[in-house]
Amino acid sequence: MKKNLITINQFIEQSLGEWKSTRSTHSLAFQEVENSTSKITIKDIEINNKKVVELLKKYDLTYKPSVIPISISWQAISDWEEDQTCEEDQTILLFLPKDKNKGIVLRNKGYTESVISSSEYLIDQNENLHLKTIYNSTVSEERICFLSTHIRSRYSVIRNQANNAVIQTSHTSEIRNISILKD
Repeated sequence: MKKNLITINQFIEQSLGEWKSTRSTHSLAFQEVENSTSKITIKDIEINNKKVVELLKKYDLTYKPSVIPISISWQAISDWEEDQTCEEDQTILLFLPKDKNKGIVLRNKGYTESVISSSEYLIDQNENLHLKTIYNSTVSEERICFLSTHIRSRYSVIRNQANNAVIQTSHTSEIRNISILKD
């Protein structure tokens, strides 16, 4: 019996909300480990949002009904820095489905390199979201999966584009803040 694959719309809908994140990043190049905690908020946003319109213009695109815009913001504290300051940032993602399980993601700011970027995405038969982004000097591959309704797991590998060497790996566990969910 063939399993019905989850669509990108369903995956995003499941991801909306506030998440507490714990991440362990292994920098192979520097032989260092960084541990961080974050509060991540994933929200859907209107297609006519100023940041969405600006991002579409940067890619020379116009509005299409199939575009799915979301905002991801985070506040993070890392043990990498001695002063333990909280860093905050936000990125806009535009999902452009090619079909119900794969497509392109446009970002105003990348995950690995802080530049405008695009990724290919695919939802596999196990309902994992795979993202592959080719930056100026690196390639980032990420897999996001739901372990339960309110627990997500993310795995990423960053490679040097020139020689395909693994530079960094990370694992993140995310737990939804269910105290703020609407009834």
